[in-house]
Amino acid sequence: MTDHQSGDRRPSLLGRLGPGLITGAADDDPGGVATHSQAGAMFGLNMLWTVVLAYPLLAGIQQIVARIGRVTGHGLAANILRAFPVWLLAILVLLLLVANTINIAADVAAMAAAATLIAPGVDKVVYAVAFGLVCLMLEVFMSYKRYVGVLKWLTLSLLAYVGVVFTVKIPWSEVIWRSFVPEIVLTPAFMTMVVAVFGTTISPYMFFWQSSQEVEDLGPDPEKRSLLNTPELADAELRRIRLDTWTGMAVCSLIAFFIVLTTAVTLHVNGITRIDSAAQAAEALRPIAGDMAFWLFSLGIIGTGLLAIPVLAGSAAYAISESFGWPMGLDRKLGQAPGFYAIIAAATLGGVALSLTDVDPIQALVWSAVLNGLVAVPIMVVAMILASRKSVMGPFVIGPTLKILGWTATVVMAAAGVGLFLV
Repeated sequence: MTDHQSGDRRPSLLGRLGPGLITGAADDDPGGVATHSQAGAMFGLNMLWTVVLAYPLLAGIQQIVARIGRVTGHGLAANILRAFPVWLLAILVLLLLVANTINIAADVAAMAAAATLIAPGVDKVVYAVAFGLVCLMLEVFMSYKRYVGVLKWLTLSLLAYVGVVFTVKIPWSEVIWRSFVPEIVLTPAFMTMVVAVFGTTISPYMFFWQSSQEVEDLGPDPEKRSLLNTPELADAELRRIRLDTWTGMAVCSLIAFFIVLTTAVTLHVNGITRIDSAAQAAEALRPIAGDMAFWLFSLGIIGTGLLAIPVLAGSAAYAISESFGWPMGLDRKLGQAPGFYAIIAAATLGGVALSLTDVDPIQALVWSAVLNGLVAVPIMVVAMILASRKSVMGPFVIGPTLKILGWTATVVMAAAGVGLFLV
């Protein structure tokens, strides 16, 4: 992550990557793994194009929300509060909290299931509670700088899904063809899966997290260090955001691509077309692709969950704290931001508790996807309006390229939301 003083940024590539890298990696949570596994199992290589198409749209909208945070020195929720009615922000933030809690529950359940595959003999409840507490303790008690370092290292767990590809045979010519030339099948199952892939890729919690992390990086007086007050830093900072975001979303999209590819060339070609969870995908790989694929896939589920849960809980905490004007930030101690950390605890422990009920984790993911799809569209519309207003962004309003990418992503997500109710 970047240092608080913009001029002190490390010159290395890793040092220039932070909010975008972590946000993109967190998007490949166990729920995303399950969705992309199901896409590959059901439709084989013919679902690769959805991941390729989603990449520039995701990178575009995430770059826009990151710029809002860096330019203004305020997160997305704070900017919405300053420009739109309070009731609109209240509805969006409430839906975000509900969707994130459900998503955490599904992720915890998937991690616990994967852990029992790797180390059977321990009850899933024990694993679920342990994972939830580990994530909570890291966010609350570890220093911000060290915590971000942990999140960066956890992104390496995503390499597990790249590793799986080297354990199986890949028809690369067909892979390249299907990545750009889809075979559209107008059936409810196919359209639902297309909607699911876009819905699990472009999620509202990512908007709030990356925007707030840009603000967090500015230190204790973010408004003073915003680009509106330090315009001489604009060129370097906007380049950094562009590099960070496009790189982070490339990591996200690449891993999603490999998950679809792996399950397509293993499960789909062997007639296994129904995968109900990420853990089931790992287990199904074992007899086909061998123990190495099984271990990589299973460990990847746990690693991505440990990365995603803090981001899910943290994004809700940022949004709610900004809405009420509470002290916030992972660089603050517990006593300095009690409300902020209370939301993190409520979302994390609420998700753990929900994962221990009889709620079907796959149904939880479906409802989470529906909520994310519904919440994402108005937030994206609001973000596009904010990023285009000189009264908000001053001379740093977004240009034509980002406008095209942002509005295209918004239209695609709106179509996906409508599709959820039509297919």
